[in-house]
Amino acid sequence: MTAVDSALTWSSALDERVADEVLAVLEAATEADHTAPVSENVLIHLRGQLGPRAAHLLARDPAGRLVGYAYLDSADPGEADPGEADPGEAVAELAVLPAARRHGLGTALVRALLERASGGPLRIWAHGEHPGALALAGKLGFRQVRTLLQMHRSLLEPLPDAEFADDVRLRAFRVGRDEPEFLRVNNAAFSWHPEQGGWDIEQVKAREAKPWFDPAGFLLAVEADDPDRLLGYHWTKVHPDGGKDGGPIGEVYVLGVDPAAQGRRLGGALTLAGLRYLRDERGMTEVMLYVESDNHPAVKVYQRLGFTPWHTDAAFLR
Repeated sequence: MTAVDSALTWSSALDERVADEVLAVLEAATEADHTAPVSENVLIHLRGQLGPRAAHLLARDPAGRLVGYAYLDSADPGEADPGEADPGEAVAELAVLPAARRHGLGTALVRALLERASGGPLRIWAHGEHPGALALAGKLGFRQVRTLLQMHRSLLEPLPDAEFADDVRLRAFRVGRDEPEFLRVNNAAFSWHPEQGGWDIEQVKAREAKPWFDPAGFLLAVEADDPDRLLGYHWTKVHPDGGKDGGPIGEVYVLGVDPAAQGRRLGGALTLAGLRYLRDERGMTEVMLYVESDNHPAVKVYQRLGFTPWHTDAAFLR
């Protein structure tokens, strides 16, 4: 099969049958490459009606079998800062069925993404920095602009105590009550971050609806004399597989501190509290996290806590 043989179609929504086909392609790619080809954001939107900005791209062979998939979140020029040089970036992720690789299908998918982006900036993620993805990026004129480190730590090794000041109390997240405070702190802490910043209530509810959501493992550091006032949080997550031996693994899903609470030594204590929860309450023996490679202070904190680099994801821009 060649890329010419493949039919490419765009869709704003996938029915259950097609969504299952996409998941089968993603699972096959994950098994072959030992890393998931798309992010959680894609999986969250796989079965929902997409808005005007996002779309699914499907590639089928002459027999109708799904052999390739891409997700595109198009840039909205109306959301750009008037002082910025570019109107914003479209962001894409893609996967090709392992049996259909090396026939130009990846190139065809990226060219379709470029065409859909209408000449504007396009950023594509290469999860795990797969050699084929790196070669394709270079061939089509993309340059690497961002690197996301995945770091790992065994929970079988000793963990220091999580020490908070007397004026700080640790408690679990309360569904239906703590969302506004979480959003306030999250969006302040990650105002600079392209994925984590600018969240709204729908993004929180989408994650609360997932089977992995565990409010007891969503730890909040609050003022001792005002337990509704959030200072920082550690949202943990458990993956049923993905560990080094293929078993379950915990994740430091998101950790944030209110900029107004900086200097109160919350980051390290929250990290340790979450690690202890994953080990003691969820039975995890290993944990991972993602961190920007150029966020040197955060990388140093995690290294001091025993984390070491595991693999990397890279973003390429054209």
